[in-house]
Amino acid sequence: MASITIQAADGSGSFAAYLVEPQAKPAPAQPRGAIVLIQEIFGVNQAMRDIAAWVADIGFIAVCPDLFWRIQPGIDITDKTDAEWKQAFELFQKFDQAKGIEDLQVTVAAARALPGANGRVGTMGYCLGGRLAFMMAEQSDADINVSYYGVGLDGLLGDLGKVTKPLVVHIADRDEYFPAEGRAKVVEATKGHALIACYNYVADHAFARVGGIHWDGRCATIANGRSAAALVKALD
Repeated sequence: MASITIQAADGSGSFAAYLVEPQAKPAPAQPRGAIVLIQEIFGVNQAMRDIAAWVADIGFIAVCPDLFWRIQPGIDITDKTDAEWKQAFELFQKFDQAKGIEDLQVTVAAARALPGANGRVGTMGYCLGGRLAFMMAEQSDADINVSYYGVGLDGLLGDLGKVTKPLVVHIADRDEYFPAEGRAKVVEATKGHALIACYNYVADHAFARVGGIHWDGRCATIANGRSAAALVKALD
């Protein structure tokens, strides 16, 4: 576990990214694919660090950038109190998604060049990060993108033609932050797309948030298995 510093593309400064590498095996180390993890509205918190540990455990380099650095660096809160939820939604309202995509694009580039990396990089995001992962599928050269319960994805469907690499979409069918009508549009628009796999789960928003109030072990395990299989295929 470590941290790296990445320079912003617009020259406005730099930001930190949490880094976890796979444990060395007895056999000679092989170059690994990297996964850029995209935070929720709670910052790079324990839930994201736990996901990074899982990503490293399945053999990938995990890189989780601090996307709120332009507002306040080092945000690390939970979903457990009303005060934290209030702070999280305030951060979401202030967050510039276009700048977030720029920061993710340079993070992908940095991840390709990490020591021990094989040059292949994916993104995987949750909630706000799920939306940004979907946007990265349309606006970046990442080798695969995985979106967990992204919000407002129906507003991004006009650029589906720009998706040229695998995209995995996990949708919660009891998602209180993404109305059923919008979810249905995403399912319909991605149906039959050669590069997009869209899955629906009988679960609440954030069903895969480690230790979260809406954690659903069954749905999270199924979704994570699908993600792992797709990531191995694209990045190994």
